[in-house]
Amino acid sequence: MNTYLTLWFSSEGASPLEVKKELETIGFRPVQGGYDFVYFWQEKPSVTDLLALGDSIQKALTGSQTMFKMESV
Repeated sequence: MNTYLTLWFSSEGASPLEVKKELETIGFRPVQGGYDFVYFWQEKPSVTDLLALGDSIQKALTGSQTMFKMESV
């Protein structure tokens, strides 16, 4: 299973390169195409694992004025 992120940046917030650096610290990789970043799970995550990842994303993006959409498939 993978978790994909789509991001929306604000011109008043952090730069895309700053956001990339923050997301890479929690294990996301930038990708091209329909999504902006992907997280590769080693094992099938539980719902709690997915929510915990969402919490980590929120903490990483706090103050950046960047919104995100998370999709796990």
